[in-house]
This record gives sequence, C-alpha cells and structure tokens, in this order.
Amino acid sequence: MPGALVLLTGPPGSGKTALCARLVAAARQRGHDVAGVLSPVRFDAGGRTGIDVLDLRSGETRPLAWRHDPARPATLTVGPWSFDAAVLARGDAALARATPCWLLVVDELGPLELAQGRGWTAGLAALDSGDYRLALAVVRPGLLAVARARWPRAAPADARDPGAAGRLIGLLAAASAPGPGGR
Repeated sequence: MPGALVLLTGPPGSGKTALCARLVAAARQRGHDVAGVLSPVRFDAGGRTGIDVLDLRSGETRPLAWRHDPARPATLTVGPWSFDAAVLARGDAALARATPCWLLVVDELGPLELAQGRGWTAGLAALDSGDYRLALAVVRPGLLAVARARWPRAAPADARDPGAAGRLIGLLAAASAPGPGGR
C-alpha cells in the first residue's frame, strides 16, 4: 500500500519550504529516515536572489538558481530564474536514490516537472512509487490541478492556512504510530 501523500501549495513566500523543514526536523527527532530535497530561497536586501537545493540525506547544499543576470548566462531558464543544469541533475539524482524512506520531501514541483518533463523527474517517479510512509510534494498553486490529476489519492494542504502546520504534524505523528506498511 502506498504511503500518504500531501501536496503542499501556496504562493511564493507563504512558508512552504519552512513548513517542510519543520516536518523534516520532527521526523528526524522521531528517528525516521528522511530523504528528498528542500529548495530554500536566498535573500539579500533587494529580495529573493537565488534558490539553493539541500539533499536531505547527505546534508549537501548547492546553489541551484539565480535571478536572470546577463553577465551569468544559463542553459535553462524558467520565469525570472536561471538554473544550474549540473546542480539540477545532482538534485534529481538524490531524488532517484530517495526511496524507500519514511519521509520523502520534493520541494518543489513546478513547470519544469509538471509541464515540461524536466527538472526533478526522479522526484515524480519517487512519488509515484509510494515507497515511503509519508511524502510532501510542494506544488505551485497554478499546477495543483495537474498534480491532483496525477495523484488523486493525495491530500492538498495550503501553507497559508494557519492550521496546516498542526494538521501536518498530526499526520506525521499518526504515520509514526505502529501499524501495517511502516518503514
């Protein structure tokens, strides 16, 4: 039986990655195997300047994307972001090795994955596998319908909802309880 899957959504700056990080910490505190990637945003005084990728198993962090800069050409661009294709491939490789695990995090699935078939494609496969006790997939609001069509069993959660964190911590606690299908 596949594990529980939550599609965490919300606009930029709504706390999706921070909420994932809280759940990662709570799962680790309980001694669970955590895998996948987090994509925290880098800020400076002028606002969002870049995106990193954190491999949750190895702890390795690398700069993944930056705001378009004509002085720094990129081979892959989406919206205002230019991506380092080699770092994107490393993150995808981490996702290919992520399952089986207790908690799987894929932060985030956007147009690269859900519209173009690029980016964290191994994350899509890991989520499809169900080989986890609990999974969090961060999905942009504009792509939530696409994600729900792919994973109809998934429960949506909005990071802007003040009760979302408590419900997700409760789901994590319930998934930690002994029972069939544990990892």
